[in-house]
Amino acid sequence: MRTNIDFTPFRQSTVGFDRLFDLLESSVPAQVAENYPPFDLVQEGDDHYRITLAVAGFGREEIDITQQQNLLIVSGRKREEDSRSYIHRGIATRAFERRFGLADYVEVKSADLDDGILSIELVREIPEEMKPRKIRIGGDSVRQLESSGSRSEAGGTREKALEAA
Repeated sequence: MRTNIDFTPFRQSTVGFDRLFDLLESSVPAQVAENYPPFDLVQEGDDHYRITLAVAGFGREEIDITQQQNLLIVSGRKREEDSRSYIHRGIATRAFERRFGLADYVEVKSADLDDGILSIELVREIPEEMKPRKIRIGGDSVRQLESSGSRSEAGGTREKALEAA
């Protein structure tokens, strides 16, 4: 089942959201089709997340976790085939690749494999300059910024340039 959504009206009235619309158009059908391995996505705090994947049958050396830009890729591939003769094989060992889109400033903090469960800890760390800040009206902080040494075109501080005028 594939539903095509036309984002053209939204693309025409927004600036800088091309990457978001590209992600929506390209990744949604791929995520619907693939459901192996099963996973949970848990928000443990305002900026803390955990992805838990059921990867029974895979060892640490057979799983690869890669983070690139705003994408987390978890893939697994069995290294060698068992020489045992199975009567029934219910634990899936087929190769897999799961992709997770990450928001800006989300980083992988740790990953651990225990009893066939892969847990990936994620944290969103917004840089100080990007965090919202409160501006006081008529407060001392604005005056401190003006007199803190910002240079005018004449080479003096802004405060000296204002005094001379």
